[in-house]
Amino acid sequence: MAWFRGTMTTIRCIVRRVCVMVSPAASLKPVLVCVLGLLALLAVTPVFAAVLPGIDVLSAHDFDILKGRRVGLITNHTGRSASGTSTIDVLASAPGVRLVALFSPEHGIGGEFDQKVGSSVDRITGLPVYSLYGAGCRPTAAMLQGIDMLVFDIQDIGTRFYTYIGTLSLAMHAAREAGISFAVLDRPNPIGGVEVAGAVPVPVAGSGGQNDCSSLTSIHPIPTRHGMTIGELARLFNVEFGINCDLTVIPMQGWQRGMFYDETGLAWINPSPNMKSLDAALLYPGLGTLETANLSVGRGTARPFEVYGAPWVDAQAVARNLAARAIPGISFAVCDFVPTAVGHPYRGKTCHGIGITAIDRKLLDPVVAGLHLVQAFYQAQPGQLRSKEGFAIEVGDSEAWKMLTQEGKTPEEVAVRWREGIERFRKMRERYLLY
Repeated sequence: MAWFRGTMTTIRCIVRRVCVMVSPAASLKPVLVCVLGLLALLAVTPVFAAVLPGIDVLSAHDFDILKGRRVGLITNHTGRSASGTSTIDVLASAPGVRLVALFSPEHGIGGEFDQKVGSSVDRITGLPVYSLYGAGCRPTAAMLQGIDMLVFDIQDIGTRFYTYIGTLSLAMHAAREAGISFAVLDRPNPIGGVEVAGAVPVPVAGSGGQNDCSSLTSIHPIPTRHGMTIGELARLFNVEFGINCDLTVIPMQGWQRGMFYDETGLAWINPSPNMKSLDAALLYPGLGTLETANLSVGRGTARPFEVYGAPWVDAQAVARNLAARAIPGISFAVCDFVPTAVGHPYRGKTCHGIGITAIDRKLLDPVVAGLHLVQAFYQAQPGQLRSKEGFAIEVGDSEAWKMLTQEGKTPEEVAVRWREGIERFRKMRERYLLY
């Protein structure tokens, strides 16, 4: 009957949101017909997800850890039950739970913005929405007034420099300092929980306590592809990096480490405006770093983080260089695209470049593939490709750019230097794994 309760909650929330969307002057007849048809469909259609995220497990346990608590929820549009109900709506209607405030990460509560976001008010619940990617990036003491417990429910993508795990760490610090409890509702690592790859960066002293956003892409020294769920990371951060908050993790049901997101039975929801597919998430740990060079990664196109180029690129020369490399797990093709991302120097300009497709997940090492792509662009047109400071931060290796370009070292020669750090991390993470 768990699926039935979830479906009925979804129905109630759809009705509420439709009522908000329809103006009083509008004719309700067509809307009511659509809603009634949807209700009939949902009433006979159970949810058969192979994996139940933490919010569903919490619901099945009657919200026991939240009973009698005044709850602040850190979430966005990805915080949903297996049946698709927003975690906001689930907790707002949960018996014995007082949801008193909302907190949003980068991209906002609805996941629609690609710039810093201000605080606001949720239109449905009337609750304050405090931005954790605006003037500051952690909850302040004033924001936490009257809250007994912070709950975190956001879908991560499995890459160190994706900012949601930085938001997690800073919020855990804030909870400890305020003397309140912290709970994480666990979700799948969409690119799997087996493989670990990439450099372990040198830690930045005191980064976990900063209130600016500069530390979010390298909040703690872990490999680029960490192979952990958001709940497992919270457990590791709490002990290994000295946060020591009162932490509870609500695990998933049914998830296995070897699963990719499309094997979970859960609907893919773009975690951010330009993370539009599982393929993009698979490539992101390595190829996402190209955004820190003078290239476009296709923001504002149909294939962000799957196309790479610039108006000055000789795409045919890059393709010839890549063809000689035989990079496992990917295919590539020459392409033109026009990025539309606001603020990007190539916005509205035709970029020439390369489209990348992940064709074998087991063979693909996205971090090494990213190094190959950097070197291919550089060697095809020496002197044209330039690095920004963020490359060293995202790769986690201050020497990698020089080794690939000026010194002509192979990507494998760069990556082999990371093996010791990866093995240390593998041993460290073992005691925090839940699955």
